Amino acid sequence: MIRILKKESMDELLRMLEKRNQTEVGDVLKRVAEIISYVKKNGDQALIEYTKKFDHVEMKAEMLRVSKEEIQEAYHKVDKEFVEVIRRAKANIENFHEKQKEKSWFTTESEGILLGQMLTPIECVGVYVPAGTAPLPSSVLMNVIPAKVAGVKRIVMATPPKEDGANPAILVAANEAGVDEIYKVGGAQAVAALAYGTETVPKVDKIVGPGNIYVAMAKKMVYGACDIDMIAGPSEIMVIADKTANAKFVAADLLSQAEHDTLASAILVTTSEEIAKAVQREIIRQVSYLSRREILEKSLANYSAIVIVDTLEEAMESVNLIAPEHLELCVEDPFGVMGMVKHAGAIFLGNYASEPLGDYFAGPNHVLPTSGTARFFSPLNVSDFVKKSSVISYSKKALESVKDDVIRFAEEEGLSAHANAIRVRFE
Repeated sequence: MIRILKKESMDELLRMLEKRNQTEVGDVLKRVAEIISYVKKNGDQALIEYTKKFDHVEMKAEMLRVSKEEIQEAYHKVDKEFVEVIRRAKANIENFHEKQKEKSWFTTESEGILLGQMLTPIECVGVYVPAGTAPLPSSVLMNVIPAKVAGVKRIVMATPPKEDGANPAILVAANEAGVDEIYKVGGAQAVAALAYGTETVPKVDKIVGPGNIYVAMAKKMVYGACDIDMIAGPSEIMVIADKTANAKFVAADLLSQAEHDTLASAILVTTSEEIAKAVQREIIRQVSYLSRREILEKSLANYSAIVIVDTLEEAMESVNLIAPEHLELCVEDPFGVMGMVKHAGAIFLGNYASEPLGDYFAGPNHVLPTSGTARFFSPLNVSDFVKKSSVISYSKKALESVKDDVIRFAEEEGLSAHANAIRVRFE
């Protein structure tokens, strides 16, 4: 079960977290490379073979794409009330991401010179959606909606099939979010198909979406043939709590992330020994009745901890060392403390901003930097689906006023053709 540590054990905690990212991937990389190569060479036939091998589903090429009839049937399999929940969540997510939109801009600060930046959306985006032990219709919304807001014209989704077809909740979420095409293919082979195209699956310009280590390594290997969002690691949550925190709430929120998989991490840093012990007791109590108990027990024992520190300042220093994916500030003045945060994917303020609220409904994106990458990376957003082109226009008179400087720069670098391209215009 989850351990209680003193602040002197912070280095031990950091080493523990580093171990999560040292999983042996040599064999995985070799296998993924083989899958990608086979898909590039054999197209649809490779997808059919891998779907039979890994998903145990017989498939024909004409069955790869989800039909309109399958989508309509999915609505009959999904509770109508949940469809309405999807629609309300979609509205919140759209509203939040609309505020992220940027505009092209141009300036004419000097006579004869126009400079600017032109924004254009990516033309075709591929979204991967896993459908294993915990299918994620929420991931459909979080990956598709910012792309739609950005103006992406063609959104293609890939998701693994079961014997009775694709997961109906995922199909409904995709249809509500505005996905243009859905394909029943999963794993590294789906990533390869999206990156390079097959007879049926189109080649895309960017691949986004979560997946297991095979999906993650496949995304890493196809980067360059197309763009990707990020290499996501195991999920993590960090809670900072003082004596005003509610132990029951804190325990529940820690468990909400620990249940993702056995590599997930849940960390509480608190200034109160009383809260530390109360949260530990609550975790034991709540784990006893939760459905993913086996996963919880492993992630709590191996990659989770409760750390007691002397001051809130020390607690916030630990935040910036770990740079967590999810950060909850369950303290008396969360808004005052927020200014001390340098690195975090998403910040939840107060006892009633529970992490699952961000996962599903509030509006901000739940695709977040993990494994300390919040030091330099941001949540998935509208800008991830937009390209920026620089715009330059000079009149003859404007160029003449700077030609000698440009020529000197080119000659200093030994690039005579560069210098010549300017010089010929004034001979």
